Amino acid sequence: MGHAISVRLDDEAERALRALEAAGMSRSEAIRTALIASARRLRRSSELAAEVAALEADDGDREEMLAVAGLMESLRAR
Repeated sequence: MGHAISVRLDDEAERALRALEAAGMSRSEAIRTALIASARRLRRSSELAAEVAALEADDGDREEMLAVAGLMESLRAR
């Protein structure tokens, strides 16, 4: 069994909770689901930022990107 917590909800969070409850979720299920989804989004965001940083640091990838951009520009209608 999990741990019980207490939270204070602002108006926006209260409306969101009511919407989730109206969709058939219990308060506990709605809060657990929202916490897990939020943590997953943060993790994906961090992973994406790390991937972007790695690509930006890759000189070969940058050169290829510039070459493709140059090719696309040369094919553009004038």
